[in-house]
Amino acid sequence: MALEKELTVYKQKLPELKGQEGKFALIHGDDFIDTFGSYEDAMKEGYSKFGVNDPFLVKQIQAIEQVQFISRFVEPCELRRSV
Repeated sequence: MALEKELTVYKQKLPELKGQEGKFALIHGDDFIDTFGSYEDAMKEGYSKFGVNDPFLVKQIQAIEQVQFISRFVEPCELRRSV
């Protein structure tokens, strides 16, 4: 899976980042680089350090992740039949 190492590093580091919720973490491979106040700043630093061909992760720090469920097997609401 793409960015699997980086996501693992994020999850391991999350307890230490409690006071920085809302900021953006920059992670490359097994290395936690830094946190940034905006997504744009984190992306600029990532491209500056690693270029466009070396993957890195920019993730907003959140204590509770929102669960998103997407399935191609769920009918759109307007197509559901009344019971």
